Amino acid sequence: MSSVFGRSLSFPLRVGADGRLVWSEGEDNIRESIAVILKTEPNERIALADFGAGLSRFLFEPNNAATHARIEDAITRSLATVTYRLVATGGRERISVSVSLGSL
Repeated sequence: MSSVFGRSLSFPLRVGADGRLVWSEGEDNIRESIAVILKTEPNERIALADFGAGLSRFLFEPNNAATHARIEDAITRSLATVTYRLVATGGRERISVSVSLGSL
């Protein structure tokens, strides 16, 4: 029985012991998909200018409350409302996410 969460190539792309590409499904697939969104820079994808949180731009920023607020905003904007269609059932679903980084 297939997972209602779907199946896709793993991220990052990797090769299994059998020499084939590794597939991802279920909760791992969801986690990997969220990682793709968080690691993608805005304007990186053609025709999807608003896709991605662009978290790499914060790599050398100071570890302070102002940077935390900007990171929180980037994550919230990129994951605020995710809409998807389940492959197995064709049903449309929506998830709302709220992220709080807290204080130093």
